[in-house]
Formats: sequence, structure tokens, C-alpha cells
Amino acid sequence: MLLLLAVSACALRAPPRHAISMSAGTPIRRRQLGTSDLVVSDVCLGTMTWGKQNTLEEGVQQLDCAFDEYGLNFLDTAEMYPVPTEAETQGKTDETIGAWLKKRGRRDDVVLASKICGASERITWVRGDGRGTRVTEADIVEGVEGSLRRLGTDYIDLLQIHWPDRYVPLFGSGTYDASQEREAVPFVEQLQALKKLVDQGKVRHIGVSNETPYGVCRFIQEHERDASLPRICSIQNSYSLLVRSDFESGLTETCAQTDVGLLAYSPLAGGILSGKYSGSKAPAGARLNLFPGFMDRYSQSLAKEAVVEYERVAAAYDVTPAQLALKWCYSRPHVASTIIGATSMDQLRENIDAFFLDDLPEGCLDAVADVYSRYRDPSKTS
Repeated sequence: MLLLLAVSACALRAPPRHAISMSAGTPIRRRQLGTSDLVVSDVCLGTMTWGKQNTLEEGVQQLDCAFDEYGLNFLDTAEMYPVPTEAETQGKTDETIGAWLKKRGRRDDVVLASKICGASERITWVRGDGRGTRVTEADIVEGVEGSLRRLGTDYIDLLQIHWPDRYVPLFGSGTYDASQEREAVPFVEQLQALKKLVDQGKVRHIGVSNETPYGVCRFIQEHERDASLPRICSIQNSYSLLVRSDFESGLTETCAQTDVGLLAYSPLAGGILSGKYSGSKAPAGARLNLFPGFMDRYSQSLAKEAVVEYERVAAAYDVTPAQLALKWCYSRPHVASTIIGATSMDQLRENIDAFFLDDLPEGCLDAVADVYSRYRDPSKTS
């Protein structure tokens, strides 16, 4: 009760910026990613706004800052980026990265991750013949060849399947419904196609994204049946103060037992945990205002209520809402790297600086746990 009163009392005052404990030149930590030989920074630079909300020049500036000033070595893109995806801009993100790699002149100190599309009848502009996307051998090869051309490189360090070929409930759409099952490319066939690219040296390691415990186990099982097939080393799933129960209720154990590293994306839940949508008027350039309906799962009333509660916790412990959300994610033991994105240099610096904050005190973590106990799945749409 005393803790709740303290949180409420601090809720109305503006949270000051917490002092950063980073000393000059202190590098971001790095760790091995799963069973691979990739050693990645604990913070990964996300890129999905480049080519839509950010220009090529702005993307290059962000890369220079993240890699040269902060010591990141890890970035993540996708063939469908920027998002929201559309025919007119698809591939622009890769082109930005390609321009930076050419300017930089050093490829071997960059861990470059990309993703190929999963199954979609709607995205008809990514493949050359105008069909939708799948995870067949033809799709995988075409997707990788296109990405390599745009990126101006000979290889991708980590190639991920962006979402499954089979039916799974995605992006907060609710619980699994067996009646929605459809024909899908078998797991072994996906791995056989990926093996060809690995054997050719065009892909070094593979991972999955937006996956389930079942999917992770099936990919691992196929590798164990035939060790010549590549082994997934990572899973890139949404993970934040608002989206955590799906991972923690099954994937935490699955990934620990199989040594698959979590690449946590959307740690600020589309920006809603940054605090910029609080109050009567959010910035006109904010993503959820620019693209009505995009990530609308975070507009659910329960999600908004949960955000208010987390903002109260942040205020009580003298950090900004973004710092609370990011430091919490950075410090989770099962997170191999946290993918952050920004549309401005100020946002980029705040997001990376949060890594260097002092550890959140036990009382703060207790307050976070209390909010979570009351708002367990606030972004679920059904």
C-alpha cells in the first residue's frame, strides 16, 4: 500500500532524466548469440523507419552514431522494410544500409541481420511475379538475392523468417484457433532451402521471428534429425512491458533449453511506452498518428491504462517512461539483444543511453511486477 501511495504521489510531476553512469568510451557489452559464432552488442539498431519516416541521409547518420560513438555492431533490417510496407517504398531501408556500408568500407565488423517474408496473400509486390509471399525455396532464394543486391554485400550474417509460413495468431490477434490451420511449407523443406544459401556462403546463420514454442522446437528437431541442416540460433519476437506473457509463459523455457537467443523487438511497444502519446496531444509526427490503424492493438483501453501505471512507476523512481521500459528489457536475463529504433537523433541517444543506467532498484521491479499482475495482456485484441 505504501508503495502504491508513493507511486501515485509522484505521478503528476515531470520525470527528470536519470543520470547516465556511462564513462567516456565505455562500449556496449557483447555476447554470443545462441549456438552461433556471432558476437553481438546487447543493443541492436532497428531500421524499419528508414525510407518512410527517415531519409537515407538520416539513416546513415543514425548508423554512424550507433556504431562509431556507442560501439554497436549489430543492425536488423528486412526485405519488406520500411513499414508500414507498400510497393512504393519496399526495399528503401536496405538501400540506406547499403549506402552506409559502401561509405564505411568495412563489412567484417558489422553483424547484419535481415528477414524474409512469411506467408502473405496481401503483400504482392515483394516477389517479381506479383504473387503473395511464402517460405518456399523459390521465395527464400529470391528474397535473399534481392536483399543482397540492395545491401551491396555478398552475405547476410543472420537470416530470419519474418513470420511463419503456417498459421499462427500474430501481432496481438488472440489465441490459437485450430480451425484456421492451412497448408504450409514443411519445416524440413524450409531448412533445406536455407541450407543451400548457407552452403553458398550467402547466409551465415539462421533464425526465426514471431514464432511460438512449437515452431522453435520443430526447427530444432529437424536439425537434430539431420545435423547437416542449419540450426536456428535466434528468435526475434515482440517483448516489452506490454507484451511479455506470450514469451514468458513458454518461450523463455524453450529458448533456454535449446540455446536460442531472444532478439527483443518493439521494447517501447510502438512508442507508446515512451510517454509521447500521454496527455491531450501527441506529436504530429509520431508513428501511430502518421499511420492510422498501424499497431492499433496498443490503442486498446487496457493498454492505455497500463501505460499510465508504468508512467507512475517511472516518475516514482526518477526515470523517464522510455528509460524504465528500455532498462527493464535490457536487463532481462533471457534477452540476448534488444532492438531499438528511432526517428530522431535525440530519440536514438536516449534509447541507447538507457542501457547505461544504473540497475533498476528492487522496489522499482516490485512496482513493475505489481502493474503486470493487473495488466497481464493489455494489448491482446481478443
